[in-house]
Amino acid sequence: MPSGPAYRRVLLKLSGEALMGPDAYGINRETIERIAGEIRAAVATGVQLALVVGGGNIFRGVAPAAQGMDRASADYVGMLATVMNALLLADALERFGIRVRVQSALRIDQVVEPYIRRRAIRHLEEGRVVVFAAGTGNPFFTTDTAASLRAMEIGADVVLKATKVDGVYDRDPMKHKDARRFEVVSYNQVLEQRLGVMDATSIALCRDHNLPVRVFSINKPDSLLRILRGEHEGTLVKG
Repeated sequence: MPSGPAYRRVLLKLSGEALMGPDAYGINRETIERIAGEIRAAVATGVQLALVVGGGNIFRGVAPAAQGMDRASADYVGMLATVMNALLLADALERFGIRVRVQSALRIDQVVEPYIRRRAIRHLEEGRVVVFAAGTGNPFFTTDTAASLRAMEIGADVVLKATKVDGVYDRDPMKHKDARRFEVVSYNQVLEQRLGVMDATSIALCRDHNLPVRVFSINKPDSLLRILRGEHEGTLVKG
């Protein structure tokens, strides 16, 4: 077992839905505190950790009002939802004694820092967790794509996609009891079979830059820590 983390720098993609816990939408206090505890344990290994957080948990609550809304405007609403999640997550992390900076792709200078690549890298080098909010800052791009993009910009060794499912399956495990989980799967296989790991743009970016993606369950205790220790967890997307 290695004494230090298996990776120097990682990008953790955390969906907004992961913050809901058992609730229909919004943020579940117990869930966000549990996730903050997992992140604290990860930071204690010495790894440099950045996060991209989604906004589906908040946008789900306003979705009925957004029906028929212009797509670009709706996407901006979703970006603002990610800023709210980032601030709430940062507050939870700070209560665990973790130094955090939130950077937004949309300028909200009174609330968070603007996204500046070199500043983000400096924060990571100084031991701070950086939470990237507002996706790419552009409509029509998902937070999955933002995760791949930011990971490449900061020189991350891997993208860790935290989901409610413990890996990538050949079919929906919630609907099919005989669904088979992959230990390792290629980028092209994900794209050709539409396995739903991340959206096609984000997977193509990772493929073109040979950036591995590990998909795992954030609801499984200590799963993030095991990955950072170099243990197998979930499904690895590479090659």
